[in-house]
Amino acid sequence: MHFLAPLLAVAALARATALPSAAEAGPTIHTFTSDITDGALRYVNNSGICETTPGVHTMSGYVDTSPTMHTWFWFFAARNASATAPFTLWLNGGPGCSSMIGLFQENGPCNVNSDGKTTVNNPYSWNTVSNMLYIDQPIGTGFSYGTDSVTSTLTAAPAIWTVLQTLFDSPEFAAYQSREFILATESYGGHYGPEFAEYFEIQNNAIAAGALKGVPLKLSALMINNGWIDPLIQNGQYITFAQDAPGYGALVSAATVERMNATYFGAGGCLAQQQACYAAGNASASDSVCEDADNFCATLFEDAAGDRDPYDLRQSSAAAFPPEYYVTYLGRAAVRSAIGATASTYAECPDAPYDKFVPSGDDARTFLPQLGNIVDKGVRVLVWAGDADIICNWLGGQAAVRAMEWAGKAQLAATPLTNITLAGAPVAAVANVNNFTFARVFGAGHEVAAFVPAAALAIFEQIVAGEPLHSV
Repeated sequence: MHFLAPLLAVAALARATALPSAAEAGPTIHTFTSDITDGALRYVNNSGICETTPGVHTMSGYVDTSPTMHTWFWFFAARNASATAPFTLWLNGGPGCSSMIGLFQENGPCNVNSDGKTTVNNPYSWNTVSNMLYIDQPIGTGFSYGTDSVTSTLTAAPAIWTVLQTLFDSPEFAAYQSREFILATESYGGHYGPEFAEYFEIQNNAIAAGALKGVPLKLSALMINNGWIDPLIQNGQYITFAQDAPGYGALVSAATVERMNATYFGAGGCLAQQQACYAAGNASASDSVCEDADNFCATLFEDAAGDRDPYDLRQSSAAAFPPEYYVTYLGRAAVRSAIGATASTYAECPDAPYDKFVPSGDDARTFLPQLGNIVDKGVRVLVWAGDADIICNWLGGQAAVRAMEWAGKAQLAATPLTNITLAGAPVAAVANVNNFTFARVFGAGHEVAAFVPAAALAIFEQIVAGEPLHSV
């Protein structure tokens, strides 16, 4: 399934920032060529787009990893203590959905007004406490353009590593090389996050051993927001969630639940096909097995969602909320020119990158083993989910992490969810075990920070501080 992401434009109280005039002179394009990757940067400094906080440095442009491969990035320095704040990479899912979704509709420095021409400051932006990098990947997504060679999560990891190495090798990013590195992902990020984190650790070890030239990434935390981690478990939890979504009640009729049970548990059904996919491993012969399983199991999600918005069960599928004002904004020539975006158009969730993943059966594969490995390495891990989301619902996420093999598995299973509050109001129910946390976030849809921006920032601040989630 394609994890598209319509989001909320968070309200803010700050002044509106006008669209730059098309008559203004074009921006200065800076360039850099990396000795590590032979890749190159083309970028604009301080475009004045989105981030209007005085003195906050911004960069936007392309990492050219080959003459035909151009990956879009947008960087915002921290509003506070940028010289010591950690470095966070934000990736939206899809596969093939732009991280401009996260930037403009979730946790970036601004939100776009209904006119599609002006922006307002987001006081809950995550660059309040961290230097933030947003990347459109794979190529073909968002403003990235050129030859897309990524066909799976496994092939996406080396591509993003090369992009990061090119960035950190540059004078502009050299100051961030030694910072704690946080990887924050969403939706299909349940695949990306564990695999990318493990790949980064493998590359770090190779650098330490002298077998690889590069800049090690000091991975301190991994955050997965409403992630698609283990399809076998999460497909089964569609039934439980549809029958009784905690706090919201039944989503579908008893007849639909009966049909879903037959789809999942019946002979040759979703459970059996998912098990066959897992048993097939990563051999090339597994691709068709996993693709078939993914196609068959898709009806479970379709039945669970019905005519509801799959990202917020409180709405119908025809709901216009949250609006997509930012897409209009990025479609304006003056904006694209100011930020150095040379792609002819902006594509939020195009089909082409997604279609390359389908033949590998990537969607049906589990990344739970990689996640367990990362937790056991001592990386701070948060798996959190808005409780109104259907497509990657919190019951499925909780069931997946409880099945995860790691040193704290038994303790996590025995740890109940406990409410935490923000200014006295409950915002989430959490289970903290060692360096791992699972959280159900109240009243939020698929993109948590869009629905509850203050709570999301408070949680992010605790991850930055290396703390278990707690009341504030």
